[in-house]
Amino acid sequence: MNSTPPRPRRKKEKGFTIVEVVMATFIMAFALSTSVLTMMGGFRAIDVARNMTLASQVLQSEMERIRLMDWSTIHGLTGRQTVDLSTVFTSNAAVAAKFALVRTVSDVTAKTGEMKLIVLQITWTNSSGHSLSRSFTTYYTKDGLYDYYYTLARS
Repeated sequence: MNSTPPRPRRKKEKGFTIVEVVMATFIMAFALSTSVLTMMGGFRAIDVARNMTLASQVLQSEMERIRLMDWSTIHGLTGRQTVDLSTVFTSNAAVAAKFALVRTVSDVTAKTGEMKLIVLQITWTNSSGHSLSRSFTTYYTKDGLYDYYYTLARS
């Protein structure tokens, strides 16, 4: 006879199988990669929105600068010219480095010498390397828009 008592039977231990662990790892990796891709898309959209806003502000600033000019100065502007943004935005060199502004001034055929068509176009490259642009078009008259409509248009 044996003096050692019999071992108690162990209950079957419960745990995760290797398949369950692999599936959980796959689902976690998928969730993390999806969230990273979503964040990258969001950052790209923020970059585009920031640059669009800044480009619009540059266009508005240049248009206000043009509106302060008198007719003889505007009449002297002809053709397509690149605007040096480093002289306009002296406190922010990053604007001049990122954006390129082109101004095109032409006579309006019906009112040669009395009305100018001014087109401003700004271009830049975003963080993903795509070239983007915005433009602004306006008319400038010799004696102002009010005078054009109420005196020249009636005659």
